[in-house]
Formats: sequence, C-alpha cells, structure tokens
Amino acid sequence: MSGAPLRTPDAQWSDPDCPVARTLDLVGDRWSLLVIRDAMDGAASFTEFQRRTGIARNILTDRLRKLLAHGVLVQRTAPSGRRQGYALTDAGRALFPVILTLRQWGEQHAFAPGEPHSVLVDRHGNPVPDLTPAGVDGALLDSDTTHVQKTP
Repeated sequence: MSGAPLRTPDAQWSDPDCPVARTLDLVGDRWSLLVIRDAMDGAASFTEFQRRTGIARNILTDRLRKLLAHGVLVQRTAPSGRRQGYALTDAGRALFPVILTLRQWGEQHAFAPGEPHSVLVDRHGNPVPDLTPAGVDGALLDSDTTHVQKTP
C-alpha cells in the first residue's frame, strides 16, 4: 500500500527546491498532522478524526482530500462494508519519525515541569526513547554540525 507519489506537477510549491518547504506544503498544517497522528493511533473514519481533533467538517474534508491526493492516506471499504475508511500508505507511515520528533519536542518544551501529558510507549509499555540523529561515524548531529548543500 505505497500510495501515489508525493510529487505533483501542478502543486504550487512555496520553495520548490527545499525538501522541508515541500513537506510543509504537503502535510505541514496543524489539522493534517493531527489527522496523521490519529491515523497512526488507529483512527480510520471521518467520524473518528472529527471526534478526536474537534476539526470542522469542511476543513476535515479538505485535509482528507489533500492527504489522499498526495498519497499519504488511501481509502478502503470499512469492515462493515457500508462506509469508506482511511488508512496510512507507506508514505504516511514514514511520517512516524516526524510525529515522534514533534511529540518529543513538545514534551520537552511545551509543558511546564511536572505538568501531566500523554506518553508514547512501545508494545511492552516502555516509554519510547528520544530520537537522536547521528552521522555515519556515530557522532551526534544538530544544527551546529550540519549544513544544507544545494544540488545542481
């Protein structure tokens, strides 16, 4: 279930050469990321997405269409056979590290010390460790140790 490629020739890119900008153009608004988050947490129907996020129906319809058009979600007939449901494609599932990093940033910077919040745990109930990017030599990477190299 890989879905359609994320490249769309008719898209209006905010910065056509930048992968970060293109990603934000595709999935970077609040509602799209919350739909993706909830799909990762098992939501599959319009009603579930609306209930979990509180998003207005017209906005949810727009975001679902966009995520379908860009191959992040696919529609499938629900097990009941009466309705269409939504499922993440390979491209949608590949956003897991993005959602995880946003979550971990939020845990560290969006809550006061000791303020309660949800915790992501693995299948054994252990908190998911922080993602830490490392180079091929194992050295930790951050904005001070990396730079953007333009391609011709």
